[in-house]
Amino acid sequence: MKRIIVLFSLIAASGCFAGDIDVDTLTNLSYRDDVAKSGDNYMSSQCVLDLYRPKGRDGFATIVWFHGGGLTSGKNTIPEGLMESGVAVVAPAYRLSPKVKASDCIDDAAAAVAWVFNNIESYGGDPDQIFVSGHSAGGYLTSMVGLDQSWLDAYGIDANDIAGLIPFSGHTITHFTVRKEQGIAKTQPIIDKMAPLFHVRADASPLLLITGDRELEMLGRYEENAYFMRMMKVAGHQDTRLIELGGYGHGIADAAFPLLLKEVQRLSGSKAASP
Repeated sequence: MKRIIVLFSLIAASGCFAGDIDVDTLTNLSYRDDVAKSGDNYMSSQCVLDLYRPKGRDGFATIVWFHGGGLTSGKNTIPEGLMESGVAVVAPAYRLSPKVKASDCIDDAAAAVAWVFNNIESYGGDPDQIFVSGHSAGGYLTSMVGLDQSWLDAYGIDANDIAGLIPFSGHTITHFTVRKEQGIAKTQPIIDKMAPLFHVRADASPLLLITGDRELEMLGRYEENAYFMRMMKVAGHQDTRLIELGGYGHGIADAAFPLLLKEVQRLSGSKAASP
């Protein structure tokens, strides 16, 4: 049954923004105002983003996409599954552990999201239709900047202005790289201020959690997302959902992109870009 539901979702979502679309990509745009005065070459090289956008259109939705890699590896890319869909995609790079602390990774993610809020309108996008998503570590970053309002507050942005949060297979407990920094075994679950679960609240942006099959995912990843969903509902949040992709392990991104686009369409309503 899970596979039938997933297949239906993929087919139903694939036509969300279909059509011939003229696009362009801008690369290596710096998103931190403090880079120049920092003199930090690593920050300068990592704190950049790529922007993929429809040309000749205005008012399109934007997806900020954070790559995975455990906060220790990975590279920002524009996923093919989000191309030619009528939405813009922003793919930020960010500094990585152990060169920096995991908190710096989250701060970079917040700075990138703030840049999108402050600049996307000048590129044709609708600042009221900014969605945040990512896979694995990118899913963790998505949930942290969306649930713990302090990260975006530091940049003058209200996290509740994010139109939707769609993390793929992200930690909702404290990330294992954070625990490693503190000398805590990866098998010891922690829920502290570095855990999205610590920040459950009723007034957060709409939240769609997507994971792989509970029997095939990374150990405990489905279960912690299921608990996150339950606690958001207990806190009074009215729009938290969880989708488990039956038959998929941790590598769910390609299968989940159509679901992400479908969620953007659902939440954008009449403002959704269309051919």
